[in-house]
Amino acid sequence: MQPQVADAETPLRYKKTFFPFGNNLNMTYGTLDNLIVLKSQQKRLFGLDIGDRRIGVSVCDATWLIASPLTMLDRKTDWKAQLHKLLKQYPVGGFVSGLPLLMNGDEGPQAKKVKEFIETHIFPFNTPVYLWDERLSTCAANRALIEADMSRMKRKDNVDKVAASFILQGVLDRLRIMPNT
Repeated sequence: MQPQVADAETPLRYKKTFFPFGNNLNMTYGTLDNLIVLKSQQKRLFGLDIGDRRIGVSVCDATWLIASPLTMLDRKTDWKAQLHKLLKQYPVGGFVSGLPLLMNGDEGPQAKKVKEFIETHIFPFNTPVYLWDERLSTCAANRALIEADMSRMKRKDNVDKVAASFILQGVLDRLRIMPNT
């Protein structure tokens, strides 16, 4: 069953996706409608920009107005322990993960890798995951860092967490213009 992906034009309806795990967890990809409920509970969100080598992490404020870059997790290290530590530090109600769609809107090989990673490594955190179209978010983050006159080395260390904040900010902005939010 394919999860639906939220984009800036279309609010989605809830669609449940089941994945088998050892303890028979039934996790779901959430939708914008589900996020509205979460917002009323005043829980923060983490934004994720999942790459092959690094995971950019951002967090929103309690009022869901601003997404801020938080950290970058190196997938070659014990990133799960670092993410557990962040989850204890910031009580979040869900993850917003970028889904790198192709320019025509189809899922390419990288989108499939990201979904597989989420289903294998993020769902076991037992926190809902919301997918957001992240086309060109890393390009936009790079552009912003270049405009801030950041050196190439510093950009490499910051681009993933800035891209994660762009992804999360896109969701927050979309929710702000939706009715009943």
